[in-house]
Formats: sequence, structure tokens, C-alpha cells
Amino acid sequence: MSDTSLIDELPGELLMWVLIISELLVFGAGMIAFMGVRLTDPAGFAEAQAHLHRTGAAFNTAVLVTSGYLAAQALHWRQAARRGAARLALIGAALLGVVFLIIKGTEYADKAAQGISFETHPFFLFYYLLTGFHAAHVLAGVGILLLVSWRDDARNIEAGAQFWHMVDLVWIMLFPVIYLLG
Repeated sequence: MSDTSLIDELPGELLMWVLIISELLVFGAGMIAFMGVRLTDPAGFAEAQAHLHRTGAAFNTAVLVTSGYLAAQALHWRQAARRGAARLALIGAALLGVVFLIIKGTEYADKAAQGISFETHPFFLFYYLLTGFHAAHVLAGVGILLLVSWRDDARNIEAGAQFWHMVDLVWIMLFPVIYLLG
């Protein structure tokens, strides 16, 4: 029998796992509420959803998945003593996070130009709350990735990558729920 516990075998920092689980619970509750309210007005939600930019959101999915790959590679390269490559990968991942925010900002600006706000329909209340909260996490993640590219020991990179993968995972759950669920 082994003396190590499951917690000791978790990769990364325990407190980061606590943060990730709590964030996933918050986003999960928001998505469950979204789907519950959607049941009360499926036609209205479908009509509101038609105003979204699915192609931009799909592109943003590819952007975040690619940035997640770069964050994972950064840890691999740092552990392989390829410090310069690790730093470039982290900076690349952060820059892709900025690309995500620019695309999302363009979508928000288009909604504003159409006069669509969180008061337009319950769909848009959830849309702005969920995607806005996610965008705030992307912004925080960009800062974290840049910070760990500077303070680039493997432990810091692993914690930063943990957070960034949570941001990716949330978007992978939000994208179909908000943009595709018909």
C-alpha cells in the first residue's frame, strides 16, 4: 500500500485546483440556469441566438485551443531546459488570448450597434453574463501567462497553464451551449 494520497498525486498546485473547481461550478451553474430559462422560451432563444457570430466564435475556439497547446508546450519545454522556447510559447499563448478578446470585443460592438443589450431578451442577459465573465478570465489568464513567462520556473508555468486550461475548458463548454444549441 502506498503512503501517497490522491491529493499528493495531482499535478500542479492544490489551491489552483480549488480555484478551478470553484470556477467550473460557477460557470456550470450559469449554463444550467441558461438552459433552464431557455426551456421557457425556445423560439425566443433561437431567434436571439441567430444574432450571434458563430463563425467568429468557432474561430475563437480554435484560437483558445491553440493557445492551450502552447501553454502545455511551454511547461514541456521548460522542463526540458528550453527556457527561451518556453517563454516564447507563453507569450504566444497570451497573444492568442488577446486575439480572442479582440474578436469577442468586435462581437460585443456589433451587438451594441444593433441596439442589443442584456435587457433585449433573457438570452442576451445570459450571453453577456457568461461570455463577459469568461472574457474577464481570459484577460486574467493573459496576465498570468505573461507573468509566468517572466517568472518562468516550471512550477509557475504549471500553475499558469492550469488556469489557462480551465479558461479553455469553460469556452469549450460555453461555445456549444450559447452558440450552437438549437
